[in-house]
Amino acid sequence: MPTVNMLDAKTNLSKLVDAVESGAEEEVIIARNGKPAAKLVAVTTDVDTSKRIGLFEGKYPPMSLEDFNAANDEIAKLFYGEDD
Repeated sequence: MPTVNMLDAKTNLSKLVDAVESGAEEEVIIARNGKPAAKLVAVTTDVDTSKRIGLFEGKYPPMSLEDFNAANDEIAKLFYGEDD
């Protein structure tokens, strides 16, 4: 975890961001007058997908495959017309 002063941080900001982003450095401390003032860390973009599962659970009645396929003939007639 390197510490850089404000002037060096301004001058080398792109290099510092690259180092943090690539994982070469976990974080970089930016100091002002020798005192730590800010911490440069990578942004994590982990998506929490745990809340997506079961989003509509309980909102619709359970349906078997036979029930689901029961309307296939009616739907086919709507698309292709009556076969009379």
